[in-house]
Amino acid sequence: MTTASLIARAHDETVPDDDLAARRARRYFSASYELAILNEYEQTTDPGAKRALLRREGLYTSHIVEWRWARDARALRELGPKLRRSKHSVESQEIERLRRRNERLEDQLQNHKQALEIQGRASELLSRLLAESTEETTQQPDRREP
Repeated sequence: MTTASLIARAHDETVPDDDLAARRARRYFSASYELAILNEYEQTTDPGAKRALLRREGLYTSHIVEWRWARDARALRELGPKLRRSKHSVESQEIERLRRRNERLEDQLQNHKQALEIQGRASELLSRLLAESTEETTQQPDRREP
């Protein structure tokens, strides 16, 4: 069905507003097509040749503007630093997070072991001091005079 026949049907009120078949499908263009048209458009110097190209392809100047912007943005992105992501980036991030957590917990465990060792030594020292003080008190004679 052509656009003219749809318009005629719409004038006759035979096409409802919500008729999906009457709506024109959105067009999508491949990147290679866009670049080819941009190159041809920018190389054209004859008067009226750019308009003829747009009419031939059924395009608007807004397409050219958007495609130029997209092309330039991609070029700038290509010049910037490249982000390398593995195929399993989510899994690798989770593995990295768990590795860091494991290292942190191992450090905490080592600190706790050292603290327990120091407490054990302090307890042993206090036990010796207490034992020595009780021995001294039991060995001292009673110095009361009769």
